[in-house]
Amino acid sequence: MIKVSVYYPNDDDTEFDVQYYQQQHLPLLRSKLGDFLLDDVIEVGICGAHTGEKPAFVAAGHLYFESVESFQKAFAPHMKQIQSDIPNYTNARPLLQVSEVFYTRESSHA
Repeated sequence: MIKVSVYYPNDDDTEFDVQYYQQQHLPLLRSKLGDFLLDDVIEVGICGAHTGEKPAFVAAGHLYFESVESFQKAFAPHMKQIQSDIPNYTNARPLLQVSEVFYTRESSHA
């Protein structure tokens, strides 16, 4: 299993509309990526390493797929539409990382 993570850096002028992301962008992703998308999660930064410290990322979205190939097959035909929605919820320049997922204890995902 792989996880495609999209991180939104928390610069001084970063704006991020969590409500839009949840109510508009995620449903768009789900409809376009279809059954290839196994799960999705959003995280919203609260603080850095210390209470009161600004988080490095204002938010992160995580998309789970069976493989890199299944992600590419699902995403490629809809890339322009998905990317063109980004300015509707943030002015941050997203950073993308693809990771292989390993579980270290019993899990319903294993």
